Formats: sequence, C-alpha cells, structure tokens
Amino acid sequence: MIDEKTAQQAKELLGELKKNVKILTFSQDKDCMYCPQTVELVDDISKLSDKIQVEKYDFTGDKEVAEKYSIDKIPAIVIMSEDKDYGIRFFGIPSGYEFVSLLDAIKVVSTGEHGLSDSTVEKITSIQKPVHIQVFITPTCPYCPRAVMLAHKFAYVSDNVRGDMVEAIEFPELANKYNVMGVPRSVFNEDDFIEGAVPEKVFADKLLEVANK
Repeated sequence: MIDEKTAQQAKELLGELKKNVKILTFSQDKDCMYCPQTVELVDDISKLSDKIQVEKYDFTGDKEVAEKYSIDKIPAIVIMSEDKDYGIRFFGIPSGYEFVSLLDAIKVVSTGEHGLSDSTVEKITSIQKPVHIQVFITPTCPYCPRAVMLAHKFAYVSDNVRGDMVEAIEFPELANKYNVMGVPRSVFNEDDFIEGAVPEKVFADKLLEVANK
C-alpha cells in the first residue's frame, strides 16, 4: 500500500514518536470493499516504527469492542495511546491526501505536540458538552487534510470532542444524509456544518458555538 519513497518519508516522520501508540482496525471479510486495503495500510505503517502497536478486530465478531469505541461502520481506524482513547477516528481508507492525516494523528497522540494556539486550546478545553465532528472527505481533495487534522487535534485536546474522518465515496448514504455536495464538509452534532478548509480560529469558534447551544 505504501511505495518506497513514501515509506521512507513516513519513517522519518514516525522517527519523532515518543510514547507508544495503539492503532485499532475494524473490518470484516465480506461486504467491505476497502477493508483489506485499510488493514494492509495500517500493517505497513506499523512496520515503520516500534512505537506503533496494532490491534485488529472483526466488526461482526467483536461487537462489544466495536460498541466500546462507537464503531458503527467499516473500515474504521482508532488512534489512541496505550491507555487513553482521544476520540480520533477514521472511517474509510485514509489514502491519497488523507495519508498525511493518519500520520499526523499518530504523531500528535505520541508526542502531544498538537500545534494549536493557546487561545484555541482555551476555547476547546472550556467545552462542557459532547460535540461530534464528522469531516467528509475524498482521497483526491488536497484541502481536506487540514479540516481532518483540526478535528483530530480538537479531539485530542478535549475529552468532550470526537473527530471523525469520513470518506464520502465509501459512505454515500451518509454523504446524502448530510448534503455533502463538496469536500471538505465538517458536520457538528448532526445539524451544524462548515464548508471548506477554514482557518483554525473559525473552526474553533464554530465548535464553541455548537457546544454552547
């Protein structure tokens, strides 16, 4: 799944990891077109760093685990530390431009270096109600990783935020439900949304607005 040049670049980035990271994959053998590729992609990444541990689960056979991590569709990836789930999710294969989002999520969880401004962190950590962010993307969208990485970093900072990447082509029923006509489209708690890859402050203010409703 990863060519030699990309693997070398990824290995250099993953060389900065500090704490161990767990990657959970949820898949099944039937009726999941991109499950095998998603599992293979995660396996390839795990070979690039001894700080990465992989756990594989069958969506049908391991229902309790899937429910524990709120996995309701596959393929799915959870990025977490050895002892904490930050609410960072990938639904659909993070290929194309989204490969960098996957690497970034691993790095953030391992190093704690999220790069958010102090004012953004103050806003996000003040949130007292659960907010679910679903960022709809396609692998060929060069602007989508920005929105995905912000959602994941917000989830890392706050226990009340969950950030999902959702591959629109793999989940057309969801794309239709949320009127995804272009990407990225970030949906907040079902009813609110932002179009495009907006600046950090705009994304954070929208999250705060939704949380304070």
